[in-house]
Amino acid sequence: MKSINVRSLLFGGMALAMLSVSCSKDDDIEVLDQDDYKYVGQAVGNFSADEWYPGGELGTTQNTGSTCYQDNTPAIEKADLDNAFNKGEYMFEHYFTEFSPTPILRGLGPAYVRSTCIDCHPGYGHGKRVDNYRARHRGNGYLLVIYHPTGGANSNDGPYISEVTGMPQTQATSPFLPPVDESGISIEWKKVTAMESGLPLTFPDGEPYELIYPEVNIDISAFNTYPKPSNLAFRLESTIGLYGTGLLDAIPQDSIKKQYQHEARFLDLNPGMWDKAKNDWAGDPNLGRSNGAWYRLADGTMRVKRFTYAMTRASLQDGPGANAMWNITNVSRSDRPYLYTTTAWAEAMSRTASVIDAIKKNPASPYYADGTETGIAQAVRTLLDPKTHQFNNAYHNFKPEMTDNNFWQYMVWHRGLAVARARDLHNPVVQRGKQVFMAIGCAHCHRPKWQTGSDDYWAPKAIVDHNLSLPRYPFQTIYPYTDLVQHRLRMKNDIHGSWCRTTPLWGRGLSVKNTGAEDRMHDCRARNEIEAIMWHAYSKEGDAYRSAERFYHLKKADRDALVKFLRAI
Repeated sequence: MKSINVRSLLFGGMALAMLSVSCSKDDDIEVLDQDDYKYVGQAVGNFSADEWYPGGELGTTQNTGSTCYQDNTPAIEKADLDNAFNKGEYMFEHYFTEFSPTPILRGLGPAYVRSTCIDCHPGYGHGKRVDNYRARHRGNGYLLVIYHPTGGANSNDGPYISEVTGMPQTQATSPFLPPVDESGISIEWKKVTAMESGLPLTFPDGEPYELIYPEVNIDISAFNTYPKPSNLAFRLESTIGLYGTGLLDAIPQDSIKKQYQHEARFLDLNPGMWDKAKNDWAGDPNLGRSNGAWYRLADGTMRVKRFTYAMTRASLQDGPGANAMWNITNVSRSDRPYLYTTTAWAEAMSRTASVIDAIKKNPASPYYADGTETGIAQAVRTLLDPKTHQFNNAYHNFKPEMTDNNFWQYMVWHRGLAVARARDLHNPVVQRGKQVFMAIGCAHCHRPKWQTGSDDYWAPKAIVDHNLSLPRYPFQTIYPYTDLVQHRLRMKNDIHGSWCRTTPLWGRGLSVKNTGAEDRMHDCRARNEIEAIMWHAYSKEGDAYRSAERFYHLKKADRDALVKFLRAI
């Protein structure tokens, strides 16, 4: 556990001591109340006592300082999992290398997205907005999205290309070339000159706001694949904060279903997740494979998806973190015996003279085969292919790079990250901000309150077979401010697939302190809360337009109060 001094415990909530509460350069600077700690755990104004603890008793840290995103939950201490948490944290914070002298960090590539998790999650939080794509830039949390647009050039929708992985890799270990050469990637940030909805870019009281969005392009020559792809569109997706994901995993599936049923009465939900005619989940869990809302876990268990923007994962233990520790680094383990690569990249590397020549000079290479150019090319083609079992094949039987125990430690850490307590809830301006938030309808999607269930979590074979346990969060009242449902905002250069899960708001007010930035939304296009809200008003067809339109017409004092509320929760 991170050490926390008494001063941090008492005064963590006042560390944003000079806080601008709107996008105007001329706003007055407010100082947060230094007596915040005196009210913690008490009902104040329109806040209940438990709202001070967004993660509940088992999931909240009292720390509100610059390291709070890194803290473990009380559930970690309760289960005596501190040592495992610290080992998992070590893996998150350090670089993996192909031949690391530290066994816990050994393994990387041959193609990979990043060599360390923390590069994408600066300070354990949301990725930062950048002007150019460099995987080794600490804070660049972007993943490239490359797909075939189906609704016209640059359409949001369409299948991922098959020539590179779904999370495209721009790095490779020697002697291989990366599937995508970063030098061919360009990012241009453009300003919105007119809102599609017709709303002016100035509030009625005269205060302006500005919206920007990215345009991404990748030269075809940058693709080291055979064949090279064509008919392409590009997007960026940023990482989100890691804290509190274990608590979201503990929300009962039946509770999420009730939320879908409630919202389906008022708007159309993603038909890939919700069958409007049946008023039930889309797809059929009896098919035994992932389909519709259903995701097939490694042991065949069927669960409904709840994680990632695109709703691609159903359990944290087979979700973003568990999967990312494999496919971001390409570090193999007992339950991941296949590389995260593509056949098109494997084929290209088998045809690349510099690759063949380098291997030919190194008889100890696992790709050496019989030492002939033909033999080496076939070994490269086979061993780099995603269909080849790395531990059982005709050329070289690699060994798992990550042990089951290390994977368990990583998942203890991932499931054990706490949510910082709320701040300044006794402040009348914050209380007014909550009132405004509820009145204009933000809570329809950013649902404040959930109850966890018994938290009988699913765990993979690598954990179950060794009788290892993870932190649990049974019957907690939590305040993540998300409905765990996807919506469409219909923004300029919107997210791939058009549908995006509502991002939790808890703890986001501490982003500057923890990460050095406060960029928001799926591609970091919003540089503050005002911009994030007004992107919801970009199109009248967007699911959140009416609420954002109401925000637009608020008095400045109420806009500022809402922002102050968002920074407090």
